[in-house]
Order: sequence, then C-alpha cells, then structure tokens
Amino acid sequence: MLIHLPQVLAPEQVTQLRAALDQAGQAWVDGRVTAGYQGAPVKLNQQIDERSAVALECQRVITTALERNALFISAALPNVLYPPMFNRYGEGMGFGSHVDGGVRLHPHNGSKLRTDLSATLFLSEPQAYEGGELRIEDTYGTHSVKLPAGDMVLYPSTSLHEVTTVTRGVRVACFTWVQSMVRDDGERALLFDLDNAIQRLNTTEADDVARRTLVGTYHNLLRKWADM
Repeated sequence: MLIHLPQVLAPEQVTQLRAALDQAGQAWVDGRVTAGYQGAPVKLNQQIDERSAVALECQRVITTALERNALFISAALPNVLYPPMFNRYGEGMGFGSHVDGGVRLHPHNGSKLRTDLSATLFLSEPQAYEGGELRIEDTYGTHSVKLPAGDMVLYPSTSLHEVTTVTRGVRVACFTWVQSMVRDDGERALLFDLDNAIQRLNTTEADDVARRTLVGTYHNLLRKWADM
C-alpha cells in the first residue's frame, strides 16, 4: 500500500526546517554512515547527524505534525516512530535500488524497532531539482514519486526502491520508519479502507446502527491483528 499524505507540513514549517538544515554546516555528514552492507555500495548522499542539535530541533517539528495527522495515523497505525532523519542529494548523487533493513536501533535509547513502513517527506519543491525521483516497486509495478515540499509518501519497507540521480539542483528530504501496531501490509490496507469508509459515512445520513456495526468491526479487527 503506497499512500500520498498531502501537506503534512505547512509552508511556514517547511521554510523553518529548510532554514535550519541549510545552515547546518558540519552537521551534514556522508550518508553511508548509517547504510547497511546492502545500501552502502549504492548510496551517495549527505545526511544530518541524527544526534546533532539541528536534527533534534527538526525531529520535534515533524514528530508533532505526524502525531496530529489523521491520515498518517489511519494509514500507519503507528506503534513506534523512528526519529526522523534528513538527507540531501546534490548533482550526481543518488541511491540505487535497495530494501530497507528490517530492524533498526533507536539512536537515543538503543531499543529495537521493526521497520514495517518507510516514509519520505519532501522538503524541496519539484522544480528546484531534476532527477531525484523516489522509485518504488510493488506488485503493481514501479511508481515514480516526486511530491511538493511538505508532502509525504508512505510505503511498505519491504519494497525495493531507489532515488534516481540528481542532475540539477539539490533535493532535500526527511525520511523515517514506522513500527506499526499491525505488521501485515494487507491487514493494514483493509483497516485503512474500512476507516476511510466509516469517515465518509459519518458525513452522511447513513443508518446509525449500520455505522456503529462497522466501527465495531474495525476495532474488533484491530484488536485481532494488533501486535504491541
């Protein structure tokens, strides 16, 4: 399930983050410092040191925004959110095809996090750079994603994906992972569709008993599938 989340950040929040990141100086490091054996040979970018002051400042903004985003909560059913990270691709930089590691260590407390979902939040406008598309492969083919600044794409971490080489400009983005309460992507998709249907019915004069039944079904399925 690949989901576009529009306007996760307001324009003024994007401006705030970009100002902090663009002035981060030595907090930008070689992106391969956090790459596994599979990713390191095909990864060429820069990222913010995730323990730096600027990273912590920007993480708070994005974490707060996601906690308030109903579409993110419905789609991801988050149990644990990895502290958001930030990367930058200049001309000639890209990240070849890879699958994200299945488990990551939390950088602040050392706990283990299962990566069920990957997320990219775009912080550069599409016209600011050429190339740099996020390409994600799933059972329906390859999807090329290049969204407005402030928008996010959410997709299963099991997906093969890449960032194509930037040929002009600079691509800045945030990326993170989610350990969901429901680890199976198919079950999450069913719950997401059911929740969306309930929300639409709530705006109509649909039968109250039927709506309560659907709400009960949603929570009973969540209770059955949740893994916390």
